Amino acid sequence: FVKKNQPLFKINDLPYKEQLNNARAGLHAAEAELINAQLEVDKLGPLVQNKVVSDIQLKTAKATYLLAQAKVEQATAAVAAAKINLGYTIVKAPVSGYVGRLLRKQGSLVAPTDAQALTEVSDVHQVHVYFALGEKDFNNFKNQYPGRNLNEKLRLLPPVDLVLTDQSTFASQGKIDMIDGQFDKNTGAITVRASFPNAEGFLRSGNTGKIRLSLNHNNTILVPTSATVELQDKVFVFAVGDSNKVTRQSIQIAGKSGSAYLVKEGLKTGDRIVLNGFDHLQEGQVIQPEKSIPDSLNRTTFIR
Repeated sequence: FVKKNQPLFKINDLPYKEQLNNARAGLHAAEAELINAQLEVDKLGPLVQNKVVSDIQLKTAKATYLLAQAKVEQATAAVAAAKINLGYTIVKAPVSGYVGRLLRKQGSLVAPTDAQALTEVSDVHQVHVYFALGEKDFNNFKNQYPGRNLNEKLRLLPPVDLVLTDQSTFASQGKIDMIDGQFDKNTGAITVRASFPNAEGFLRSGNTGKIRLSLNHNNTILVPTSATVELQDKVFVFAVGDSNKVTRQSIQIAGKSGSAYLVKEGLKTGDRIVLNGFDHLQEGQVIQPEKSIPDSLNRTTFIR
C-alpha cells in the first residue's frame, strides 16, 4: 500500500539536469540581449530629440527591445518546461492505493513510448460496480421508485447489495449513483453504476459479482426454493388437491427473495403445496399432509 505522492521509481535524471542547465543559460543570454536592447533605446532617445539621428532608428531599436523581451519570456518558459521534465524523473503515486506487479527492475530501459506501464496503483477505498439493465427491466426499475426525474429517483433509491462469486454478500451496502446516457444498440441494455465503500480493501479492481436490487412486489406468492423441483429449465411444485392428491404443477418465477421464489404464475392464494418429503412422490399419489409451522413460512416471505 502506498500513499499519494509517495515516490515509486527514479529515472536517470542526468540528461534532464543538463537540459535544465542549458535552458537557464539560454535565459541568461536572452536577458543580456534585453539589457543591450534597452541600452540602445536609451542611447537613441536623446539623439532623436536633438534631431541628430532619424526617429526610424529609435523605432527599430524599440522593436529590437520588444523582440529581446519576447526571447526572455520564451527562455523562461523553456526553463519551466525543463524543470517539469526533471520532476518527471521521480515517479510518484498519483493516488493512495495498492501497487501492482513491478515488471521493471533497476537498470531497465524505459521510454515514454513504452506500451506497458511501470506499475499500476489501484485506489480501492471506494469501488464502482458496473452492471446492465435490459430496456424492460430499466422501465420497471424507473416505475418502482418515487421521484419526478431520474436524478431525484437516484437520490431516493434504497441501498443495494453486492453478491460475490462465492454467493456471500459484501458487508457494506452500496448506492446507485450513475446511469448511462444511452442504451447499447447491440445488447439493448443500459449501463448502471453502484458505488460501495471499501475501507478494508477486500474488493479489488476486476472483481465480479451480482447486484441485488430491492424491488416491491405487491400481493406476490412466495414459495421456498427447497419446495421446488427444476426439470428441463422449468420449475415445478407438488400441489395438493382437495382429496389430498398431489399433482406436479409448473410455476413461473418472477424473481427471488432470500430463500424463496416469487411466483408469477402457476399458483394462487389458498393453494397448498408440499414443502418437504416429496423426493419419492408420484403424480396422483394421495398423501396425509401436515401443516407447516407458521413461523417458518413467515421467514420465507421476507422481502429485502
